[in-house]
Amino acid sequence: MKFSMSEFVRIFSRLFIVVSLVLTIGGCSGSSAGLNTFQSPDGRYAFLYPTGWTRVAVSGGPQVVFHDLINSDETLSLVVSDLASYTELQQLGSPDEVGERLIKDVIGPDGAGRDVELVNADVRDSSDHIFYDLEYIVHLDNRDRHELSTVVIDHGRLYTLATSTNETRWSKVENLFEKVVNSFTFLI
Repeated sequence: MKFSMSEFVRIFSRLFIVVSLVLTIGGCSGSSAGLNTFQSPDGRYAFLYPTGWTRVAVSGGPQVVFHDLINSDETLSLVVSDLASYTELQQLGSPDEVGERLIKDVIGPDGAGRDVELVNADVRDSSDHIFYDLEYIVHLDNRDRHELSTVVIDHGRLYTLATSTNETRWSKVENLFEKVVNSFTFLI
């Protein structure tokens, strides 16, 4: 098949326009589409949270809490705890050990009225920090919940960022929650 120069230029121009449109549209739906950035007041850390979620003040609880305005039981929380003697996450144990310890001490201690199952525990290295990514199913009397969290140590503090939803909504928000948890980063 032979093309004249003018036909070649016309075909190439159309192809260029199509490729440009695809790249432009694709750029609008990037990995942080539907997410907003939260940065700590001191500029130490930041993470993404879903658009349409609102921050709520909780006294005596997590340092930061967001919840979905439509599905108000979908939450995101950040707990920051001072550590006296641990400087590296691995000193607390493996991802499985830390996950089980959080079940015993925080998520499902004896008498809490919930049975908690550690579904997955992974280690991730990001921005010069070791993160433990943990996934739980929390069995309550009237429903099950799904939680995805990450824990990391920085400058003598343990950071635990957790997202949670009803088990029935998990398949709809799983990818979104993974983006949120994986977005946690230190800036200074």
